[in-house]
Amino acid sequence: MASRQGDIDKYYRYYDAEEAILAFAQRKFSEDFGPMFTQWRDNFCGIAVDAVVERMKVEGFRWGEAPEADKDAQKLWQANALDTEAPQVHTDAMVTGESYVIVWGDEDDEPVISPESSREVIVHRTPGKRRQLDAGMKKYRDDWGSEFITLWTPDTVYTSTRGMSRGSKKWTEPDGKPNPLGAVPIVPMTNRPRLGRDRWHPWSDLKPIIPIQDAITKITADSIVASEFSAYAQRIITGLELEDEDGNDVSPIKSAIDRLILLEDPDVKWGQFEASDLRNYVYLVDMLVMHLASIARVPPHYFLAQSGSSNSGESYQTKESGLGFKIAERKLHMGEGWESVIRMAFKVKKDARAEEMSAETIWGNHEYASEGQRIDALVKLNQGLGVPQRQLWEDAGYSPQQIARFEEMQEAEFQRKLEQQKAMVAAMPQPVGLPGGKPGDAAKPQRGNSGNDNKKIAA
Repeated sequence: MASRQGDIDKYYRYYDAEEAILAFAQRKFSEDFGPMFTQWRDNFCGIAVDAVVERMKVEGFRWGEAPEADKDAQKLWQANALDTEAPQVHTDAMVTGESYVIVWGDEDDEPVISPESSREVIVHRTPGKRRQLDAGMKKYRDDWGSEFITLWTPDTVYTSTRGMSRGSKKWTEPDGKPNPLGAVPIVPMTNRPRLGRDRWHPWSDLKPIIPIQDAITKITADSIVASEFSAYAQRIITGLELEDEDGNDVSPIKSAIDRLILLEDPDVKWGQFEASDLRNYVYLVDMLVMHLASIARVPPHYFLAQSGSSNSGESYQTKESGLGFKIAERKLHMGEGWESVIRMAFKVKKDARAEEMSAETIWGNHEYASEGQRIDALVKLNQGLGVPQRQLWEDAGYSPQQIARFEEMQEAEFQRKLEQQKAMVAAMPQPVGLPGGKPGDAAKPQRGNSGNDNKKIAA
């Protein structure tokens, strides 16, 4: 765990825009500005991650061939506040390469789902079986300085502490107890896993763009120095004596809007150094931002690069296509992780769904489209391809809870209309003299008959 802390801390610093700006600035920067700009950052790393995470919303889970979302899984999700904590899991996974979720049972054997940082949790995968864990460990420090370690194996759970109120600096003897789950209760949420040796190799989304971010920081720091010393014209006077005949200093020339300067010495020359064109720095930063956007597969307009150009709806969607494919790929891997989390939660409850491998994560739609475009596409899917209404609701971005309410409202509306029709039929005048008719029989509506036809029959 300690060997990877350096990289993890580095990625967190860049995501939080806490990288050391003075490491990229000229010495002149700190000499002339001191601490004035030490808190200044021009950091785009956070945008590269947030642009993906903000479109990754878990809506629910489907089990087997059931068309509707599993209500028990949704209760587990809500009970553990994962609506708010799941985005943190996605963020940490993309920043550091991997985050974790621990699933355990409380004193009532109810599942407790706890998202964890890679700073505090590590797992060991079974050689040759990268989806199977041999062990997992969590090590953390509380607000009073005490440290805790929990080590899980499929058979045993070991715990140890140090630095408690008695002030001991030694770890206590590990306390081992049987593992009731029979499995390591940690689910790794791996970002862009790749094959290598006998294990997954997590990959931080920030790794390839940090060098470009360093260059952007350096160029913008240079532009601040240039704005201080060469962003305005420099006047030059040559051949001017600064002392009079008696050796006394002559007052420097001061210009003003109502002052006229006359120099009698014909050898005095006037000149001027023109101000530096700071747009060169802007062009260079824009170029680097475009490169960063290309590598991160995030549209340039997210970084306000060339924001003056107008985009039509179709052009906007084209620019977003790379980001859309990136989000879909992240959903693929993260979805597998969340399905394992829910299965582990059912394992805590001793529910048979813990062994059900046909689970499916229901994600919200991440594709950009205006409201009009989205509705038009859904109508065409229904009319042209006969896509069922429940699927259209899902594609429109409604949650499983909203869809369940829609179905209940539809059923209630159908029953209300049915009662109205029954009441209208009962209130219709009863026909007289119909063959086989009996006095008191209620008139029955006949499909295709108009009001005039009914009058003729009655006559």
